Amino acid sequence: MKKVLIALMICVAVACFADEKASWSEDFVACQEMAKKTDKPVFALFTGSDWCIWCKRLEGEVLSKEEFLKYAGEKLILFKADFPNKIPQLDELKRQNENLQKKYGIRGYPTVLLLDKNGEVIGKTGYKKGGPEEYVKHLKKLLKDDK
Repeated sequence: MKKVLIALMICVAVACFADEKASWSEDFVACQEMAKKTDKPVFALFTGSDWCIWCKRLEGEVLSKEEFLKYAGEKLILFKADFPNKIPQLDELKRQNENLQKKYGIRGYPTVLLLDKNGEVIGKTGYKKGGPEEYVKHLKKLLKDDK
């Protein structure tokens, strides 16, 4: 019975992450666990959401658009490490984000890392003009995703 419940919980979790519209998480460990279960890469966004103009442009022109969210829902696990100036954050979240910033050598915003299920970098990018369709094409090239 216990195994059935665990299997059911995993199926529900996978179904939630496989929804057509992707959702963002700020929990890196949970994203890595989901990447291992689904074999999807993590789209790790390092952003200064309330002060970085290029971060705001990436969000407004790409990340909030239906085309990107549909692709992400099918192919990616979305993680956001935010470094805001005015938005309060829990100390634990700040520590996690600072540790990830150091680990991956993040020096500017926005930086997007595509990480495999083990947390290894398989691609790196940032803001690109052209809208969500061009951005998805760009991601597909980085991921060698022909579909």
